Amino acid sequence: MNIEVKGLCKRFSRLVSDGETKGRRSSRKEEFLAVDHVDLSTRQGEILGVLGPNGAGKTTLLRMMGTLLAPDEGTVSVVGEDGAVISDPIAVKSCIGYLSENTHLYGRFSTRELLHTISSIYGLTPEVRDERIEQITEVLNLSAFIDNRIERLSTGQTQRANIARCLIHSPGIYIFDEPTLGLDIISSESIVSFMKGEREQGRTVLYSTHYMEEAQYLCDRIVMLWEGRIIAEDTPQRLMEQTATDNLRDCFRALLDAGTRERAEETEVRKEEGQDA
Repeated sequence: MNIEVKGLCKRFSRLVSDGETKGRRSSRKEEFLAVDHVDLSTRQGEILGVLGPNGAGKTTLLRMMGTLLAPDEGTVSVVGEDGAVISDPIAVKSCIGYLSENTHLYGRFSTRELLHTISSIYGLTPEVRDERIEQITEVLNLSAFIDNRIERLSTGQTQRANIARCLIHSPGIYIFDEPTLGLDIISSESIVSFMKGEREQGRTVLYSTHYMEEAQYLCDRIVMLWEGRIIAEDTPQRLMEQTATDNLRDCFRALLDAGTRERAEETEVRKEEGQDA
């Protein structure tokens, strides 16, 4: 099961300062492309890392791929294992488990109660629900706190409860936006191990992170975003070879420097073309 993206764009507006005039500051609204004509395809049974600095468009791209945000241009298609595009909106959402870095859970629920509620939304029978909860409890090591209120859990335990929510309907595609952000080593390792296990089961994982070492170790393929555009796409090893670096952190800096130079050259060309006109 895969996601295919073609010509994807998302526009937002921001306030831009025009400076001071007669002691008063003035500003205007300016449109910009948070995601700028992106083409991307996932592959079944891979972990695809989506990397980039703050403001690069990672979360906006993932939200559109997860059907949580409508694009202004382009298409997002979910393709089943038989190669056919899934068109029914409910079926599409059932194929995806989406984890956002700012997802908030209802604190007075226990993790088990949360999973019961999500199961009913997806229409799981009690028998299937209980079997899935048992499997998830083992995979994510939830047994010590599954019946405790979420508001009393640690950050790492809450994140595992959040991931459990994404697993309950057994999706073919996972979209994880910063799943290990702020977690301790043990909790991070538990989540990383889970993602590796899902890959071995033939599931697709889209994974955004700021932790370069984690991405280098975990991802089969990397997409580098900068100012809404893909500036590089390949395996971690090949990207490091292309930039003559031996770690993904230095590779990341080299690619951003190259992207900055390229964008500056494009801007200069546009200025010259405007002057010639």
